[in-house]
Amino acid sequence: MFRKTTIRFIIIGILLLLASYSLYWTIAYHTMDESKKEKLQAEGKLDKFIDRSMKMGLDLQGGMHIVLELNLPKLIESIATNKTPEFYDALNKATEEYKATERDFFDILLNKANEKNLRLIRHFTNRGFKNNEIIDNLRNEAKDAVSRALEIIRNRVDQFGVSEPTIQRAGQYRIIVELAGVQDPERARKIIQSTALLEFYLLKDPSITQKFIEAVDNYLKTGKKEDVSIDTSKAIDTTEIELKEAKEKAISVSELLGKTPLAEETLTDTADTTVIVDQELLGERPFSSLLRNVGGMIGVPEKNVPVVKRILSDPEVQKLLPYDSKILWSAKPERLTLADGTTSNFYLLYHVDREAAMQGKYITDARATIGGSGTQTAGQPVVNLNMNSEGARIWARVTGSNIGKRLAIVLDDKVYIAPVIRTKIANGASVIEGLEGMNEAKDIAIVLRAGALPAPVDIIEERTVGPSLGRDSINMGVKLGIIAFVIVIIFMTFYYKLSGLLADLALLLNLVFVLAIMSAFKATLTFPGIAGLILTVGMAVDANVLIFERIREELDRGKTVRSAIDSGYARALSAILDANITTLLTALILMQFGTGPIKGFAVTLFWGILSSLFTAIFVTRTIFNYITEKRVLKSLSI
Repeated sequence: MFRKTTIRFIIIGILLLLASYSLYWTIAYHTMDESKKEKLQAEGKLDKFIDRSMKMGLDLQGGMHIVLELNLPKLIESIATNKTPEFYDALNKATEEYKATERDFFDILLNKANEKNLRLIRHFTNRGFKNNEIIDNLRNEAKDAVSRALEIIRNRVDQFGVSEPTIQRAGQYRIIVELAGVQDPERARKIIQSTALLEFYLLKDPSITQKFIEAVDNYLKTGKKEDVSIDTSKAIDTTEIELKEAKEKAISVSELLGKTPLAEETLTDTADTTVIVDQELLGERPFSSLLRNVGGMIGVPEKNVPVVKRILSDPEVQKLLPYDSKILWSAKPERLTLADGTTSNFYLLYHVDREAAMQGKYITDARATIGGSGTQTAGQPVVNLNMNSEGARIWARVTGSNIGKRLAIVLDDKVYIAPVIRTKIANGASVIEGLEGMNEAKDIAIVLRAGALPAPVDIIEERTVGPSLGRDSINMGVKLGIIAFVIVIIFMTFYYKLSGLLADLALLLNLVFVLAIMSAFKATLTFPGIAGLILTVGMAVDANVLIFERIREELDRGKTVRSAIDSGYARALSAILDANITTLLTALILMQFGTGPIKGFAVTLFWGILSSLFTAIFVTRTIFNYITEKRVLKSLSI
């Protein structure tokens, strides 16, 4: 093939030009100083360098390695219907045993259900009749949920803009995520873990909330769980009566909750055991004394949040809460200036219906933008939501029949905004406000567009690799590569003389071609990849050694130089192909099924072998052809 030497040189020249072009972007980007990068970024030209450069792996440029596990109990809870106390009891006990023993969750759940004679068909319809059939169905559902979570996380990471992420399944219910070069691990973690469950809840009537607060006050004061009767015929405004401007006082938690069992356990995990209370309400209404009026809503000073959360999570307090309602917190605190001129953070409490008025599954698009002029959100980041036709019908019905009421927009059980419904919204449009900045708006839009996870995912392992460690790896890899390269060059020159220099040239071209191919295909270079690169150096030399030894044998038999070169290449070809094709197949298998460092090693090895075959067989032969065509050699320096 390509017997004419001129055509061979043209092919080599074209490949060298392409390789130089491919490597230019990688060398230019990675040798560029920060000021130059900032300048190109401002001009919008930096992305071109990033897109065309060879990517560095997690171990070379730093980043995050996270192992996620699907929260199986939450998944089962979300699937179940008609959830009774018996169901929750079995589920909670199965969850406790699962965390303690790490045995198969579904086997444990089946045992707990059978022990309690709990018929699962009451909670999981159309999944079988017997408990074991239903459990098998749920197990398959969990596997499907992991697959869906994998795709959703991949979509989120793609939109987040991380280059060459590694996202793969590990075991039945786990997912490994590797994000190289992530500058903000906390933001990446939030995007990956966000369940993105968007719901719309109607707020309870203030009189119902008032009754609940009074019941909690009575429980904390007397330790008794008694209903408190209030005159609901009067229009009771919680914010005006109970949450008037407070005369604040700092007291200990024990002083506040001294008469209840809560006092012994509340805030035992924190060093600060004081709270800010309204001293006028403290004696008669200890719970109300922890709350404030924040813009007509129920606010909790940031210092009081832990104790209020602990009080609300107490099982006895939960029994005081109306069955068809629940308490939600605001996503972030409100920063307010108090009467004395000081500023303080307040979280808002929302008493909402237990069942959502509408879920976010009808959302078809979510875009982060800046509120338009003339609106209440002018100049502020917001997320505009659009719904499909079914969602628009439900939205119109919900807003049309609840004019004058507050509707909370809730993402992952946190309230972002609870506006008053002024008019019926017929076009399915809505807006999420109250965001800290454009980054948060973009992140929320990303997770909403990518869809909601079927269940929360928990981080069970996390490692962050710093860029300094990556620089050390690069320096070590480069140093090892140079040492290996120099040793091989010296050996080949010493042992094969001028022909050895020809092999060294092929070796150098091999390195250039491998790196160029990896840049062109946007492959990721890892530390094991550098090891693979060094290994290909040895394999490239091995092919030349086979060829040169065969040529020497032919020369010893008395053949001419040209004839010895032809015979040497022909005889060595089969041995070279045998050795390299088997290694090539191994590299292909590792690329397909390997993960992390193994895959990085296989990618470099695969392209290194292909490149070494080309340089050892084609390039060196072309130069030998050129030399022997010009003049008749009586001897060969080999």
